[in-house]
Amino acid sequence: MAIKRVGVVGFGLMGSGIAQVCAQAGYETVIREVAEALLDKGFGRVDSSLARIVKSGKMTEDDAKGARGRMRGTTDLADLNDCDLVIEAVIEEMSAKKEVFGTLDALCPQTTIFASNTSSLTIVEMAATTKRPDRFAGLHFFNPAPVMPLVEIVQALTTSEETIATLRQFVTSLGKTGVVCKDSPGFIVNRLMVPYLLGAIRALEQGVATVEEIDTAVKLGLRHPMGPFELIDYTGLDINLHVANVFFDEFKDPSVAPPALLKRMVLAGRLGTKVGRGFYEYDEKGQKKPPSTPTK
Repeated sequence: MAIKRVGVVGFGLMGSGIAQVCAQAGYETVIREVAEALLDKGFGRVDSSLARIVKSGKMTEDDAKGARGRMRGTTDLADLNDCDLVIEAVIEEMSAKKEVFGTLDALCPQTTIFASNTSSLTIVEMAATTKRPDRFAGLHFFNPAPVMPLVEIVQALTTSEETIATLRQFVTSLGKTGVVCKDSPGFIVNRLMVPYLLGAIRALEQGVATVEEIDTAVKLGLRHPMGPFELIDYTGLDINLHVANVFFDEFKDPSVAPPALLKRMVLAGRLGTKVGRGFYEYDEKGQKKPPSTPTK
């Protein structure tokens, strides 16, 4: 089927990026949030992002205005009932996602494809709350969605090949590269990255080196653009703890068990760049200060 209109549920950091990418690719895009204030905040992010792209010379002002004009906000899920594809990007909690899809299933025609942007939760469990498990998949975009070129297309046991083919075409139309993977915790990227990030925290706990030395070693020795602690701060320590718990519940593998230091830091409210303090401290402009986190 041809996708013409896209719905996005959730207008936070990921949702706003996904909606922007869809609108830039020419899709009429309807975004639902629970409150007008959250819609305003999301559109503020989109406007800032589009302005940066125009300033970089990668987009004209007219194209940016066109993309912005294809985006419409709403607080009513019923306004997504004429979408060909609905992408969910709400909080990373299964109960919240099930509630969204259960409501949407009664509102949208059977032809509408549902997709979740989850980075770790089970797609088939969400699909089971609907009457369209064959038209349900994962579309895992990476942050920031307007910049990152990869989208993981997650095929659950119930997802039809026709749905996967449609989503492949859709992802390509966004200017992204899609990779299809099975419905397994972490999919591809996080399945490989989470043990690496948790290993860096354990190395810190064991006194192998400081936060800054580990980050420098990884950036220079492995040619990574960010060190593990910079990346953990950027994605959020609470998110990393949640994903580690999901992995450990599934695999019972000690390599993905949440380190004690990560648990303590989340309890202390050191969640990363979004609060100004994680493994590093950040000033009001988001610039990194020298590390001050204890190793024990």
